Amino acid sequence: MTQIDLGNMSLAELKSLQKQVAKAIDEFADKEKAKALAALEEKAREMGFSLSELTGASRKSTRKGAGIPKYRNPQNPEITWTGKGRRPDWVRDALTAGKSLDDLAI
Repeated sequence: MTQIDLGNMSLAELKSLQKQVAKAIDEFADKEKAKALAALEEKAREMGFSLSELTGASRKSTRKGAGIPKYRNPQNPEITWTGKGRRPDWVRDALTAGKSLDDLAI
């Protein structure tokens, strides 16, 4: 390995060298992670699984939560609406009757 005489370098040269070393370290680490991931995926395949099955990554839910109700039907307080999606008939009826969404807010 080549020795570098750091004592004879300017501050700008040292900072440049520091950036180059940091970049080289990051690239090396990324390559090692990629190798490790490939080895783990291969081992999982040998055992009849995918790596995402074993780590639980495939279990991500695409279902969105019902949301928090923001509006309540004045005629029946048990009926609510989150404000997302199509407006329910009772909201449209109230707006047509001259009420505002603020009047229906919980």
